[in-house]
Amino acid sequence: MEASPIFPSAGLGDGMYESFYLRAFAPEQPLGVWIRHTVHKRPGLAPTGSIWCTVFDARRDGPFMAKSTSAELEVPPGGWISVGGQASFGPGSAEGSCGEASWSLQFTTTEPPLRHLSPEWLYRAPLPRTKLTSPAPRALFAGRLTLAGAEPISLEGWPGMVGHNWGSEHAERWIWLHGTDFAEAPEAWLDVGLGRILIGRRLTPWVASGALSLDGVRHRIGGLRGARPQVHETATGCSIQFAGRDGLKIALNARIPPGLAAGWRYADPDGGEHDVVNCSLARLELDVLAGPQPGRSLTSAHGGAYELGMRERDHGIPIAPFADG
Repeated sequence: MEASPIFPSAGLGDGMYESFYLRAFAPEQPLGVWIRHTVHKRPGLAPTGSIWCTVFDARRDGPFMAKSTSAELEVPPGGWISVGGQASFGPGSAEGSCGEASWSLQFTTTEPPLRHLSPEWLYRAPLPRTKLTSPAPRALFAGRLTLAGAEPISLEGWPGMVGHNWGSEHAERWIWLHGTDFAEAPEAWLDVGLGRILIGRRLTPWVASGALSLDGVRHRIGGLRGARPQVHETATGCSIQFAGRDGLKIALNARIPPGLAAGWRYADPDGGEHDVVNCSLARLELDVLAGPQPGRSLTSAHGGAYELGMRERDHGIPIAPFADG
């Protein structure tokens, strides 16, 4: 599980952000968790760290959401990030607390890391300004998470993933999709990021980067030289057609169930902001239209993650009352 923290090497004049995160969900019921450990640094200022915890539960009236920010930020021995002495995250484990939530989690994976961007030199180039990888594109979790006043939640055997992204600013508009626990292929997974960036005043078309793993074979999707995806997105879901490099063509639909959208506000190092809608219990429907296995359909009832980052504020999803930056 390789992941190298970027924030310790940032210079005083640099602006940057970084995020280490995990998602996991119960296979048998719509119950899931999304935990982020982030760094935010404005030019000329010291970085700050934040812990974000979202628990999605179809039995609750909306997701549980909490956030805590601290100037205490470090790379713990053998780990990736530690924030405020409250939470630490590294290969194989996550321990911490945030608001009324506390957790002690372990995770394992048999999957090699996924480096979304292709070609590889994009990780060294100024554009895109956001870089992303998944140290564990499919993981299995164990451990417990507790909300104050409630019975502990056991994560034994929960599938999910571990991700890492960083950059000098967020894309102008982005989508992140993850899915696993498909009824027709439980070991399959999808992990794709899509972005549109501003170059001057011009908004580029969507570019997709990621992979679909099916029957143990990893099919690359998109890339700088790949075919442009066809995207129709809203705050409650999306419909996308992707193309892979091996002739693969995929049609995907993601839908957030009513009441399970979490709204956050993300800050850029330059002071800009995005509204972000995330759900780690999204329904995914995926059809392989062409390629190695044409005609194959996969469905995950609540094993998908859908995130949309946007500038608009009229999307209809309540935003949590936590400042960023």
